[in-house]
Amino acid sequence: MLVLRGADVVDANGIREADVAIEDGEIVSVGDVSDADEELDVSGKFVAPGLIDSHIHSSMDGRPDVTSVFGDSDMMLSYRAVSNLRDALRAGVTTVRDLGSPTTLALDAADAIEAGLIEGPRIVACGQNVVMTGGHGHWHGREADGEAEVKKAVREQLKRGAGVVKCMATGGVLTDGAITGSPELDEAELTTLVETAAAKHVPTAAHAHGTEGIKNAVRAGISSIEHGTFMDREAAEMMAERGTYWVPTAKASAGIVENGTEAGIPEYAVEKAEDAIDSVADAFEYAMDAEVPIAMGTDAGTPFNFHADIPEELELMVEYGLSPEAALEAATVNAADLLGLSDVGLVEEGYRADLVVLDSDPREDERTWQSPAKIMSNGSIVR
Repeated sequence: MLVLRGADVVDANGIREADVAIEDGEIVSVGDVSDADEELDVSGKFVAPGLIDSHIHSSMDGRPDVTSVFGDSDMMLSYRAVSNLRDALRAGVTTVRDLGSPTTLALDAADAIEAGLIEGPRIVACGQNVVMTGGHGHWHGREADGEAEVKKAVREQLKRGAGVVKCMATGGVLTDGAITGSPELDEAELTTLVETAAAKHVPTAAHAHGTEGIKNAVRAGISSIEHGTFMDREAAEMMAERGTYWVPTAKASAGIVENGTEAGIPEYAVEKAEDAIDSVADAFEYAMDAEVPIAMGTDAGTPFNFHADIPEELELMVEYGLSPEAALEAATVNAADLLGLSDVGLVEEGYRADLVVLDSDPREDERTWQSPAKIMSNGSIVR
């Protein structure tokens, strides 16, 4: 049994002075612990849950033109995923949701991490995105048109072991010719997708920038809206009423706009991102006013949006109006709830020992996540 001694324990339930005892990858006690096989003095530090990123792409590495990744062989994509996942874990991200990688890459990576073959966070993966023919992300998605094809595409991902089903409800920034806010899969197709996944008790996620596409997805019963860039007040109220999560991915648009075409990002992507980014602040305002549940996600892998920099998303969320405490909740308990995980997101007895040791109180300093003093994954110290 390993005991972390002398820290303030902080999570969505508040802060308290306590020792944290860990055995066989699990937190077995939070309080006064007398005996220990091994002790780690973390006096003056803060023990918090590891971060949960609800939206990454394991095989994408932040290069300027993401579509060039998919000219690589399956083997190269796998090696790249290993590197990206290691970077995420070493940044203090102990759980991720992969929302689109080729074939079974992310599903297999999840198994490899669980078996101890590679180093990385726990993964909940969708397999391939379900996308209309020629739609956003078609280069690594499962193209499907009409309710029958969508049903088959969903069942294919479920057969592979998907823990979430992801679809494209609108166009997107990084696909040439796709109109960012324009609906793609329609409401009937989205409803079929949700109902097919629900038969196996699997949640769903919809890439949706435009207002009409967001509302189509919410009415269909989608579990989470990814991006939600052009969300209006009515869409936010619909999401709040139905308990639909919002995953803002603020880092995705910021990485494109800040670096631009001079860094090698395609002109069409920069133009679309610049058109969209001014709406992000409004989306945050509407979502917070309506009390939409928010889960942290970055879209890591998109241009200049590196897996090693995932914790920067919390700083961006605070800049857009969340309190540091709300950002903590979005990146821990809210994200855990969205992913359907009941054993991560808090520092409590019976939870997995996925922890970070921080230099300051994250409820007051959102930047502290960016430089964890120590990281623990499933009871093992990463660094």
